[in-house]
Amino acid sequence: MQRTAVLIPCYNEEAAIAQVISDFRMALPMADIYVFDNNSKDKTIEVAKQSGAIVRTEKLQGKGNVVRRMFADVDADIYVLVDGDSTYDAAAAPAMIDMLCKNSLDMVNGARISTDKAAYRRGHKFGNKMMTFMVSLIFGNRFRDILSGYRILSKRFVKSFPALSSGFEIETEITVHALELNMPIEEVDTNYKERPIGSQSKLSTFKDGFRILWMILVLAKEERPMYFFLLLASVFGAASVILVFPIVIEFINTGLVPRIPSAILALGLMIIAFLSITCGMILETVTRGRKEFKRLRYLDIPAPQSTEAGR
Repeated sequence: MQRTAVLIPCYNEEAAIAQVISDFRMALPMADIYVFDNNSKDKTIEVAKQSGAIVRTEKLQGKGNVVRRMFADVDADIYVLVDGDSTYDAAAAPAMIDMLCKNSLDMVNGARISTDKAAYRRGHKFGNKMMTFMVSLIFGNRFRDILSGYRILSKRFVKSFPALSSGFEIETEITVHALELNMPIEEVDTNYKERPIGSQSKLSTFKDGFRILWMILVLAKEERPMYFFLLLASVFGAASVILVFPIVIEFINTGLVPRIPSAILALGLMIIAFLSITCGMILETVTRGRKEFKRLRYLDIPAPQSTEAGR
């Protein structure tokens, strides 16, 4: 019998957490339900305990810190990672787990589908589409909703995932980890609803949006260094050519180089371009070694086996 753990990161979710626990208890009666509280100022811990969840705490603030602690501390065969705001459909979990097990997948991502305008703030919806497009462009087009907080994960995914993020950019890191190791994954549509009264979003459209964007750029540098530094080299090289072109024309016509500072700047930019290419080549070798190590760690853990969801 495979063990299923429902992992719920929480911060000030007193108004929603009881409903989340109840819904997942009904959908997955044999699963262990964990609530990891992240310094809540309200009664989230008390309500979660009264609702029958296993409650633990993480003092380092940020969703990424909570997810890292959950993945490290909880031992199970199948993990259901879901936000504690009661916006996700618990009833979809058994079918998602069944898909994961029958097809020996490592992740089933719940792509959010909502007809309720209040559930999805306009800025968040636009930002999600933009971030998803960027990740698809750099790492591969296998997801439609990279920022979903509802995922079914295998043990071999969870225990091979380094979890370096501290905040809401953790979803991006999870997505890129799966794409970089070419893991077997699927994505299914899941209903997404408005938060209950009294529950407020902790995601800042601009602040957290910038952090997620920065994480995508950092991951591009770390996981695709050759492409990243080739892009930098192209920018510096193009700037060098633009600067030096009129100087060369003037030298051909007059035999003089009157703009020495511009010539020196153009030379410096071209040197930086070649250094960028060299950095990319070196880091590409390092990245390949890191990827091989992560792949071997991933292969140390058995794939999920077909079983009835939640039992």
